Amino acid sequence: MKVLIVFAHPEPRSLNGALLDVAVRELERLGHDVQVSDLYGQGWKSEVGRGDFPSLGQGERLKPAAASKQAFEAGSLTSDVKAEIEKLLWADVLILQFPLWWFSMPAILKGWVDRVFAYGFAYGVGEHSDKRWGDRYGDGTLKGKRAMLVVTAGGWEEHYSDRGVNGPIDDLLFPINHGILYYPGYEVLPPFVVYRVDRLDDAGFAPIAEELRERMRALATTAPIPYRRQNGGDYLIPSMQLRAGLEAPGTSGFALHLDREGHGRQESRPHASSALSGRGSLASDELAS
Repeated sequence: MKVLIVFAHPEPRSLNGALLDVAVRELERLGHDVQVSDLYGQGWKSEVGRGDFPSLGQGERLKPAAASKQAFEAGSLTSDVKAEIEKLLWADVLILQFPLWWFSMPAILKGWVDRVFAYGFAYGVGEHSDKRWGDRYGDGTLKGKRAMLVVTAGGWEEHYSDRGVNGPIDDLLFPINHGILYYPGYEVLPPFVVYRVDRLDDAGFAPIAEELRERMRALATTAPIPYRRQNGGDYLIPSMQLRAGLEAPGTSGFALHLDREGHGRQESRPHASSALSGRGSLASDELAS
């Protein structure tokens, strides 16, 4: 397989840097081709601006979506964006690796998505009719490929549980897994999440590294998160609301968009378990290594 890892941490000697090394070495040991986009190392420009669209006329109002579409169709996107799009087309698997900062991805990674997921490439594709509302959420340019997150968090696993004060980790990651990765067609694998990371010692790191190796070995066989396909008949068009009666009684929120009946509920998702979490961490939940 061909694997692209987009890495978003400013310190190569961090826990994230060590996890990146583990993943790359295991993938290469298995014979896979690996590319890494180290966003901080590349000096990635995270903000969208007029400079992203060289053909935009002087004094012309910038409409980001329209400008993105025009630049993509004309082949005039900037060279750094074109290079990342080529990597996405090359890769069978995309891994986004980042620390959970203020309950989301670092700004540099969000900026990578904003600039690289161009109109006409990652969104704005496919026909709109009374039976289909574009190619998205299970369809799209990247359909047939797989994606997953590797995430570190400063808080305890319990803090990110169903009753935890931070909210369930799957809900926090839903906008990324469903809204960014599933949207253009990726099959999205359950995330690999490491908790209580800032005081993790060598003894605690070893089992986490082995669990990550196992996730790399299982990239092709791990069952994806069973999101509902937008154009699979579960949603009314054009309102894009889930048809009544498809959900289990009492289901609400993000869980509505999981097709548990069709794919089977995954009660035990392969996050890093509490036994593999960092020990004795006093780190805040908002910033992690």
